[in-house]
Amino acid sequence: MPTVLELRNERATLNDQLQALAKKEAGGAALSAEELAQFGDLEAKITAITGQITRAEVAERALAGSAVPLNESAQGIASPPANISVIENQVPGAKMAQMVRLLAAAQGDQRLAAEMAEKAGYGSDVSMALSTTTAGSGGVLVPTNFVASVIDSLRPMSVVRKMGCVSIPLNNGNMTMPRIIGNTAVSYIGSDDDITVTDMAFADLKLSAKKVAAIVPISNDLLANSGVNPRIDQIVSNDLQMSMGLSEDLHFIRSDGSGVLPKGMRYWAMAGNVVVAPATPNLQEVDSYLSGLMLRLENANINMMGCGWIMAPRTVRWLGALRDGNGNKAFPEIEQGQLKGYKFALTTQIPTNLGAGGDESEIYFVNFADMYIGEDQQLVIAYSAEASYKDGAGNTISSFQRDQTLIRVVAKHDFGPRHVESIVVGTAVKWGKSMLVV
Repeated sequence: MPTVLELRNERATLNDQLQALAKKEAGGAALSAEELAQFGDLEAKITAITGQITRAEVAERALAGSAVPLNESAQGIASPPANISVIENQVPGAKMAQMVRLLAAAQGDQRLAAEMAEKAGYGSDVSMALSTTTAGSGGVLVPTNFVASVIDSLRPMSVVRKMGCVSIPLNNGNMTMPRIIGNTAVSYIGSDDDITVTDMAFADLKLSAKKVAAIVPISNDLLANSGVNPRIDQIVSNDLQMSMGLSEDLHFIRSDGSGVLPKGMRYWAMAGNVVVAPATPNLQEVDSYLSGLMLRLENANINMMGCGWIMAPRTVRWLGALRDGNGNKAFPEIEQGQLKGYKFALTTQIPTNLGAGGDESEIYFVNFADMYIGEDQQLVIAYSAEASYKDGAGNTISSFQRDQTLIRVVAKHDFGPRHVESIVVGTAVKWGKSMLVV
């Protein structure tokens, strides 16, 4: 017998087909006799499946209501079952999303949120976390096991993480790692010569937790859905991950490290590895410039296996549109996600309004295996249905007026390279500015 979820999926598929026919007719095209018959058949099937779903839901509620506690089983067996089957929600960061929904629905009352989790069929780990978690400064602490899932789910959302940065835990908010700044000298000697004593030169990479906060507006209609729904969890989880990922990229790429900020790659780069781009180059000059950025890492004996590019979207599209004298694409490998043999990623967190004229951008070529993100294994979530926030254009938005709840996620982390020689930055990149359409 199909489950309720399977029946809903089948109904959704049939509804998509029916909507496609309806859209065609609404667009002015007449349906053929075969399509009209198909429309009627789909309508009948959807009605029949809806009835099945209703009956299956009634049966499930009746079964749940007649369940017997383990220590009072009908067979008189008080011991736990020999095997327990657990079906995990596969949505990345789902547990975090469920905590957010329940806490917002309970208006911050953890006890009520835990009861709602238990009654609505959430996992025991969610209800237990809400029951045992203590409140942090201005919010509720997320359990460590949930935090690990959130951090893993950030990888596809954060360009810096996706390119291969190494994530390490910060013990008590701090970590000091030695980094090599000079290699040993090795030479051949004669049979009676003394071996030259050489030492590696070391410096320290010090990571200390920096506080970062992201605000995510979420529709109250979504938060009002009290049942376990993977699609709702996916929407909430995606909103949280996107906001946190953009915040990380902004700071790990270009934050200057002043005050409470982490230092990003732009300001970790050595002066000799910051290279001005030609303003109006021909194809040969573009190719030479990009090769020159790569050469700086190669000359520093950097392991090139973890290298890659990050650029603003306009830069990537301009390079992808370049043609040689025969009309062939200059860098056809861009369509496969590579530039000159190395993977690339684009991000809007690299500005295109830099420089005196407000029309410059940057290109980064980095050994991401040398980039470290120190993470404090703690997240704090807070919420408000009355506060206001600013959108990307700087406009003040009232969450109350929009019927939204603001979720604030506070994390602590830091960023730094194991070797500063692993970062090369191309500056004053004006390429592609003429491609912008007003």
